[in-house]
Amino acid sequence: MVVASSIIAILMGVFVIFVRMKASKKPATVKKIILPPIFMSTGALMYVFPQFRITPLEIAEALLVGFIFSFFLIKTSSFEIRGQEIYLKRSKAFPFILIGLLLARIAFKSYLSTTIDFGELSGMFWMLAFGMIVPWRIAMYLNYKKLKSELEANNQITTT
Repeated sequence: MVVASSIIAILMGVFVIFVRMKASKKPATVKKIILPPIFMSTGALMYVFPQFRITPLEIAEALLVGFIFSFFLIKTSSFEIRGQEIYLKRSKAFPFILIGLLLARIAFKSYLSTTIDFGELSGMFWMLAFGMIVPWRIAMYLNYKKLKSELEANNQITTT
C-alpha cells in the first residue's frame, strides 16, 4: 500500500508541475487561488472512518510539518502584472522544490509506515498536505489582492 500511494503521489506531483506551468500562461483569479483548498477539504471526510482518525498530537505534528513545507511554496509563488491582468510568475525553483517536498514526504511515509498503521498514516499525510496548501494559498491570495489594488489604483490615476 505504501508503494502504491507513493506512486500516486509522484504522479500527482508531476501533474501539479504541469498545471502550474500552464497556469502561468493565463491570468490569475481569486477563484483559481481559493478553490483548491476548498476542493481538498472534502478529503476530511476520511476521518468519519475510525481507521483514519489521528490523535491531537499527530494532528499538531502533521500541521506543523505542513506549515514548514508551505514556506518553500510561498517563497516560490509570486504574481506579476502584465498589461491589465495579474499572472502567476513562473519560478524555475518551483518544480525542484515540489519534487524535493514530494521526496521528503515519500521518505517520511516509508519510514513511518513501519510503526504507524496505514489508515492513521493516510490521515496524517492528508493533514500535512492540507496544512501545507492552506497557508500557501492564503499567502497567494494576499499577494494577489495587493497587486489587484495596485492595478486598480494605477487605472484610476491613468483615467483621471
